[in-house]
Amino acid sequence: MNKRFTLLSAWVMTILLIACTPDEQIKEVALPPEAESKSLEDIKIGFSMDTLQEDRWFKDRELFVEAAEKAGVEVEVTVANGDDVKQVWQTEKMISEGIDVLVVVPHNAESMAAIVERAHDAGIKVLSYDRLVRNAEVDLYLSYDNEQVGILQATVMTELVPEGNYVYLGGAETDYNAHLMKQGVFKVLKPYIDKGDITVVFNQWTKDWVPEVAKANMETALEVNHQQIDAVIAGNDATAGAAIEALAAYDLAGSIPVAGQDADLAGVQRIVNGTQNLTMYKSIDDLSERAVELAIKLALNEEIQEDRTINNGKINVPSILLPPVPVDRTNIKETVIADGFHQKKDIYQ
Repeated sequence: MNKRFTLLSAWVMTILLIACTPDEQIKEVALPPEAESKSLEDIKIGFSMDTLQEDRWFKDRELFVEAAEKAGVEVEVTVANGDDVKQVWQTEKMISEGIDVLVVVPHNAESMAAIVERAHDAGIKVLSYDRLVRNAEVDLYLSYDNEQVGILQATVMTELVPEGNYVYLGGAETDYNAHLMKQGVFKVLKPYIDKGDITVVFNQWTKDWVPEVAKANMETALEVNHQQIDAVIAGNDATAGAAIEALAAYDLAGSIPVAGQDADLAGVQRIVNGTQNLTMYKSIDDLSERAVELAIKLALNEEIQEDRTINNGKINVPSILLPPVPVDRTNIKETVIADGFHQKKDIYQ
C-alpha cells in the first residue's frame, strides 16, 4: 500500500508541475538569492569619491573607512580629483572586480548615470552619498536636507540684513545639491525680492567648486556694483572664504555678512574672527556611519525605510535626509566642538 501511495504521489506532483506555467515552475525551483547567504565578512563596499579638496571630504573618507572596519566589512575607496572620465573608469574597475554595493559621490550628477546602469547590470546596488546622481535608477540617496541648508542660510541672513543688495555665489552647476541649496535660498528671498526690499545684484555658479572662481566672481560683483554689497550667501565655506578674500581687498571683510556651509575649520575660524557670520554644520560622523549601515543593508537585500522620495529626473529616488544645523559665534561649543568635529585649540588658535 505504501508503494502504491508513493507512486500516486509522484504522479500527482508530475501533473501539477506540467499544469504550472513556465514562470511558476521557475519560481518553484529557484534558489534563494546569493545575497541572503552573505555574511558581513563577505561584503565589499566600493566608495567612489569626487574629490578631497575640501576639508570635509577628508573627514568623510576617514570616517567612512572607520565605520566600515567597525562593522566588519571591506571597503575600497577611489578619488577622481574632479575628473568625470577618471571617476567613470574607477567605478567601472570596482564593478568588474566584484564589489557588492557601490557608494558614490558624483562629480557630475548627470555623467554618473551610466555607471548606475552598469552596476545594476552586474547585480550591484547603488547608494548616492551626499550628492544625488541624476537621471538614473539610483537605489537610495543619503544626504543632508540641502534645500533646508539654503533655507536656513537665507533665513539667518535676512534677519541680519532685511534690506539691501545680495550676492549669491552658488556651488558647481553640475552638482545637484547646489541646485537644491539655491532653491532653498531663493524660496526665502522671494518675498523680500517681490517687495523690493532685497535685490540680488549678482547670481553665479562656481565651476567645480573652485575657490579661485568664486573669488573672481565676487571681484566682478564688487566692481559692477561699485562695492554696494550688503550680504553674501555662498555655496560652501571654501567659496565663502574666497568671497571674503575679495572683500578684504576693498577693506570690507567683516563689515558685510557672509554665509557658507560645511563647517570647515577655516570657516569656523573666520566666524570666530568676525569675517564670516554663518556656516551650516552637517555631522559627517552621522552621515558616514549611516551610509555604511545602509550600504550593508543594500548588499544583503534588507528592507530600508526611507524618509521621502526625491525625483532625480528619471525616478522618485528613496531618500534619507538628515537635518543640518546653523553655526554662528553663539553655538560653536555646543555643535562642532561638542561632537569632536573640530578641536577647541584649533578653532581658537
